[in-house]
Amino acid sequence: MRRFGVRQGKPGDSLHDMTALLERLGFGVDERVVIITCLDLGQTHASNEGVFDALRASVATSASLMVPCPWARDASARYRGEDVGVQLTLNAEHAMYRWGPITHAPSLVDGNGGFPVTLPDLWDHADLDEVRRECRAQVERAVTWGFDVTHLNSHWDSLVLRPEFFDVLVDLALQFALPVHLPAGAEQRNAGFGFRALAAEEGVVVPDHTIEIGAGPQRSIERLLFELEPGVTELRVGPCIDTPELRAVTTDWAKMVEQHAMLVSPSTKRLLERTGVHRIGYRSLRAVQRATT
Repeated sequence: MRRFGVRQGKPGDSLHDMTALLERLGFGVDERVVIITCLDLGQTHASNEGVFDALRASVATSASLMVPCPWARDASARYRGEDVGVQLTLNAEHAMYRWGPITHAPSLVDGNGGFPVTLPDLWDHADLDEVRRECRAQVERAVTWGFDVTHLNSHWDSLVLRPEFFDVLVDLALQFALPVHLPAGAEQRNAGFGFRALAAEEGVVVPDHTIEIGAGPQRSIERLLFELEPGVTELRVGPCIDTPELRAVTTDWAKMVEQHAMLVSPSTKRLLERTGVHRIGYRSLRAVQRATT
C-alpha cells in the first residue's frame, strides 16, 4: 500500500510516453489510435440497450459497468464477451434514482440510503478502508458474474481527484493487472497533483489522451477525428435509447440518445475509415499491462 502525496510530478503524457505505448501496441510512432468507450452500463435499462447496441452494431470498442446499479445484473445476463471494464462507483448522482454499496460501508451511505450525491460529500465522509473493500468487491462481483474485466475507471473520477483515493485506484489496477482510464490534463491541474505521472511510475497503463464526446452535429465529430493527435485517445460516450425511464431519471436524456444515434450511424463508421484512425479496445491495453507485470 502506498500513499501519494500532493505534488505536481511530470504531466505523464509526453511524446516519449505516447510513442512508448504505441510501440508496445505494435503501431508506428505517428499513428492515431482510438478506444471508443460507452459509459454507465448497468445504470438503467436504457443504457444497457444503448451500450450493447453500440458495441455490437456500431463503432464502439469498449464499455464500463457500474456494478452497484439496479440494472447491472441485467447487463451481466446480456454479456457475450465484449470488452467491458468496471466503472468503480461511489456516488449516486440522481436525487430520485438511488443505488448504494454492495458491502457493509456506513461511511459511503448518505441520509437517503444510497451513495453520496456529490463528490465533496463522499470525500468528506468516506472511510478509506471501506472504500477499498467496496471497490475491490465491485471488481470481484463483475468477475463472478462472468465478465472478462478489461480495465478500471472511476465514476465521476471520484478515485482520481484526491491523492488518498487515487491510492485505492492504483492498488486495484496493480492487484488485477488492469489498465486505467484517467482524465485529461485540465482535470490533473484542478486536482493539484500529477496523477498521470504517478500512475506511469507505478507501471499502470493509461491511454495517452481522453475526450468526452458531447451531443452535436456530425461535422463536430468529423473535425475532432481529423484533429486527433498521435497516440492512443479514449473517446467517451454515454449512449442510451429513448425511454420513459431515461427521461424520468435525468435531464440529460436527449444528449445520451443523440450519442447512441451518432455511434450507430453508418456515416460515423465511414468517417472513421476516412480519417485513418485505428480502433482498439481496452483488452489490447490489458495485454500490454500484463506483459510487464
